[in-house]
Amino acid sequence: MLKRLFRRMRPTGNVARGDTNRDRLRRWAVQPKGWKAARGYANGVLVEDGGRTLYLAGQIAWDAEQQLVGKDNFSRQFVQALDNVLAVVREAGGQPEEIVRMTVFVTDKKAYLAATKAIGVAWKDRIGSHYPAMTLVEVRDLLEEGAMVEIEATAVIG
Repeated sequence: MLKRLFRRMRPTGNVARGDTNRDRLRRWAVQPKGWKAARGYANGVLVEDGGRTLYLAGQIAWDAEQQLVGKDNFSRQFVQALDNVLAVVREAGGQPEEIVRMTVFVTDKKAYLAATKAIGVAWKDRIGSHYPAMTLVEVRDLLEEGAMVEIEATAVIG
């Protein structure tokens, strides 16, 4: 059964950068046979071998001084929250393509949809064409006053 599952998945590539620890980390996007291709995310990500798992707390659009960036600007807040996620991953010794799961909480899905072009450009600039397993959830409010987006992630660092 597991061998059949591995055959149905397409590799997303090794995270090989000359570091022997990273050479062992392999990931596959899980795409059930017959399903329409996912755009901008993976339905599942299977990780094989070693690596350390990093669980990130929800990141909002704070700067280094914990001041909210982009008041009333959804795309600016999304980009800052994404940059904060990437800063934590890098601090742990990881790379953006080692993020395997991401949950995005937004207070206004219409604002998210209106900002998808700017978000897409920022994503490509920072992460390229890597898409982890993702979920987007509209919530009534976030704890920090004025926050419009919060991003939680998991990374497997090889």
